[in-house]
Amino acid sequence: MHVIQRGNNRQTIFTSDQDVAAYANWLTEGAIKFDLRVHGWVFMTNHVHLLVTPMHHDSVSRVMQYLGRLYVRYFNYSYARTGTLFEGRFRSSLVQKDEYFLACLRYIELNPVRAGMVSDPGDFRWSSYRAHGLGVRIRLWEPHTVYLSLGDDAMARH
Repeated sequence: MHVIQRGNNRQTIFTSDQDVAAYANWLTEGAIKFDLRVHGWVFMTNHVHLLVTPMHHDSVSRVMQYLGRLYVRYFNYSYARTGTLFEGRFRSSLVQKDEYFLACLRYIELNPVRAGMVSDPGDFRWSSYRAHGLGVRIRLWEPHTVYLSLGDDAMARH
């Protein structure tokens, strides 16, 4: 499943690495707590893309609600603000074919390149590209079977 969450009116939702780290930490906790496998992600300044496999029908909703409660409270307190941070409910779409999984993952991980933030996806710290393309072990990441089928070992997959 491809999940997108945007800042309200496209406003910034991450202003520092500390903000992104807090969000990533709570996403990891929520994924464990509500049985969600996180295969791909990118945390941009005003939106988030996730590529996930829910293990239960409500896993995605419960994780996003968990994140919303914790992260919005943190963000509002940190920046002395009130009100909503995200643009309504998250959006999601099914990823049913293996070929689409890889295309969707590529789209997500190249987001910072298309936005002109970096010229190489490996230079962007807040993306799953570092796990897929560079072999960095990240606690949040669970490799998908489609990714694992790309090669017999980590070097072949990279």
